[in-house]
Amino acid sequence: MSQTTALHPAMTARDAADSSESGVNAVLLESRQRWRDMALMAGDLCFETDASGRFVFIAPDPFLGWPATTLLGQHPATLLAGSEFSAGFNPFRPDGPVRRRRAWLRRADGSSVCFSFAAAPLLDEAGRVVGSRGVGQDISEQEGYDAAVATALRRTEVLDHILWRMRQEVLAPRMMQAALDSIVTAMGLEGAAVIDLMGSGTLPAVLHQVGGGLNAVLGLALARLEQNNPEPTQCVDGRLLLVCPCQTRFGAQAGLVLWRAAGSRALDGDDATLASSATGLIRVILEHESIQREMARQARTDPLTGLLNRRAFLDEMNRRLDRLERERLPGTLLYVDLDNFKELNDTQGHDLGDEALCLTAALLRSTVRPQDLVARLGGDEFALWLDGADGFSAAERAESLRLNGPGHLAHLTGPGAPPITMSIGIAVRWPGQGEDMETLMQRADQAMYDVKRSGRAHWRVARPSDLPTDPHPGP
Repeated sequence: MSQTTALHPAMTARDAADSSESGVNAVLLESRQRWRDMALMAGDLCFETDASGRFVFIAPDPFLGWPATTLLGQHPATLLAGSEFSAGFNPFRPDGPVRRRRAWLRRADGSSVCFSFAAAPLLDEAGRVVGSRGVGQDISEQEGYDAAVATALRRTEVLDHILWRMRQEVLAPRMMQAALDSIVTAMGLEGAAVIDLMGSGTLPAVLHQVGGGLNAVLGLALARLEQNNPEPTQCVDGRLLLVCPCQTRFGAQAGLVLWRAAGSRALDGDDATLASSATGLIRVILEHESIQREMARQARTDPLTGLLNRRAFLDEMNRRLDRLERERLPGTLLYVDLDNFKELNDTQGHDLGDEALCLTAALLRSTVRPQDLVARLGGDEFALWLDGADGFSAAERAESLRLNGPGHLAHLTGPGAPPITMSIGIAVRWPGQGEDMETLMQRADQAMYDVKRSGRAHWRVARPSDLPTDPHPGP
């Protein structure tokens, strides 16, 4: 009895020690379970690593398609995607406490996902690192949103800059140059060009260009534009190419061509989106350019016949006189006035009068060369300027008009009405004579009215000394 009583205290201490150790283990397990549950409620990952940096705990199971048994005991490089680990940042083995540090992890299927980490090293009593512990949250959706916002902001900034550059200019060609300069700078390109796919005939035409290297990419660019294929591609010489078709409201078919030098950063989806947005501005400039050309054409053109008007004819003729003087070549001016036009206009109406003027314009155009000038000076008076022609060449054309004019217009006159004929005055300007344009025009005008006075329906070559002395007779 006494022996049993003597042994009881020792047995009680041993049992107490066992019970205490068991209690501590239970508390530790419960603590870890609580930490695990709370961590998982706060994030999408919780982990611990040991002194060698390998996983000793990871939850949930499975994680990103990886079974926990596959990851436990493994180095975190299994999970890390991209260059984060090789660059020195390892969220599973931080040098010190980290918070909201991003890293990309690899799913079991090979795809990537972005996590935001909060982690800290685990230290022993001596302050040595014996592991790490942390949590992570999947922010891939937010990362994608942030990237999209950043790209959109960058695109907006570029477009705002292009618009600002465009507003500094008035003429469309300078607007286009400013826009292309901005696009090349913003996208880090070697060059950019706008191509008219319809051209002046069957061949495309380069309307605007910035930078070099277009010839090397032009063939492939035209093929891609024909195929309406805006996907970035690579040329044989390594240059990177991107094209954007562009059709204006006025029916013009053009294309924006962009290229990077060989060995440069690849053209990606963001570049394609930016280029597509910039193409909208290019379209606006092309339409503005078309409107400006039409306004300039209308300012220089007679609206009824489509011929040059008086102002445009005089401006162009003045430029040609300077060139012919330098080249020591003659030039000839013809004044053409319709005979009996007023009677046609008064008796048959303005519609037939307008038709007579249009038919006369067509006949004049067909009588001279494409490079010669044809203008309606006003009313029923026309003028022609023949580059490099002397009096004999001009007389041949005047005779052709005298013979063909009445038949060309005969169907417009009524029975018994006088035919519509032409009175033509010719003045030749020879180089080195110092004759100005005003004097030349006076001589041609005087020769035309001399024909009027002598019976009409003919032509006359003015002599150098012929100047107007009498008032103009009636029509």
